[in-house]
Amino acid sequence: MALPLRSLSRGLASAAKEDHGGAGAGTWRLLTFVLALPSVALCTLNSWLHAGHHERPTFIPYHHLRIRTKPYSWGDGNHTLFHNPRVNPLPTGYERP
Repeated sequence: MALPLRSLSRGLASAAKEDHGGAGAGTWRLLTFVLALPSVALCTLNSWLHAGHHERPTFIPYHHLRIRTKPYSWGDGNHTLFHNPRVNPLPTGYERP
């Protein structure tokens, strides 16, 4: 039993002959301005309103975390490439209080 793929492909090909996008372009433009942009604005406002200084967790020296089998090839070998001393602990703990 053969599938009617020939008729399906013809229908899709004829839709491509019309102007670029047709009614679909208007729908996506409407969705962009009515749904997407306000959603991004609301998410930005939400993150800005709830942003604040959070207390960092106390350091617990788990033996399976921050394992250094060989030193890094930059700096003193103990700091990662994007190390932030305020939030990233070393194997011995945080650098700053």
